[in-house]
Amino acid sequence: MTSLLVETGRRTWLRFARGIGACLAGACIAVFADGNAFAQTSGKIPDFSTNSSFSWQRLRADGGSAQYGDGWLDPPAGMRGPIREHPDYPLRGNSARGRGEQTTVAIGNHMDPILKPWAAAQMRVSNEEVLSGKRGMPFLAASRCYPGGVPGQLLWTAQRMSIAQTANVVLFMWQRDALTRRIYLTDKHSENVKPSWFGESIGRYENGELIVDTIGLSTRLSFLDMFRTPHTEKLHVVERFKLSADGRFLEALVKVEDADTFNEPMYMTARWRKQNGPWEEFICAENNADHFNHNLFPMPEATRPDF
Repeated sequence: MTSLLVETGRRTWLRFARGIGACLAGACIAVFADGNAFAQTSGKIPDFSTNSSFSWQRLRADGGSAQYGDGWLDPPAGMRGPIREHPDYPLRGNSARGRGEQTTVAIGNHMDPILKPWAAAQMRVSNEEVLSGKRGMPFLAASRCYPGGVPGQLLWTAQRMSIAQTANVVLFMWQRDALTRRIYLTDKHSENVKPSWFGESIGRYENGELIVDTIGLSTRLSFLDMFRTPHTEKLHVVERFKLSADGRFLEALVKVEDADTFNEPMYMTARWRKQNGPWEEFICAENNADHFNHNLFPMPEATRPDF
């Protein structure tokens, strides 16, 4: 059956392309006719926008293109970093194949003291499902055609990310299923925010950075990382995006707070470089059978056609 997310993403992309196609055709930020459009802005507005010839490719710590197994980068010194792999089950990603090593599945450290008891227990159960063979492959949102949430979607590696900037909204778009996250350039959240895949993100430009504040994140199959670190609907995420001095790299510093899940805030970083090449369509939910009997999480499917 037709993937629910594929069709939704395609319609979103078509509407967006009609509205600001001219902006996508060139690497420029829209000219703001309304002088009050960025009343919350201070300092230089960075140009993250991509065009028809390049987009953003996520990087691993050594500067190579990120692959499976390459998660969050460490935050600046003195900040509490993200959940890491279980010490008894080291993670070997695709880059290990070059060293002649076998890849392994992601088993998170459920013993990390930052976790509240319920979160540690949930991660432990998820780990045990994999280690016992009950589930051959643990859940990874984008691999099973679900949105990765906030901030988890930033970790996607296989397809690149594109960014468009207008006077009122910044759009983060991924080739995979044309997933689109909207950051509204306004100064406050809605009075009542209904939880959703990407929540409600509002942003402002400040001293050459885009600062994004996100609340209203659904907990349904939503995790912070490949280790399936959970959260509640109280999750509050603040991201700071900035360009390197030469404009070739995009960096993000992420702060995660959830008093019902974590004993203190967590910080993590991610990095991308400009990657040449055309933007290509990638439909996720095709050939979606469990060929190797891994007891995979089912992909999202529409219960009825859209026409």
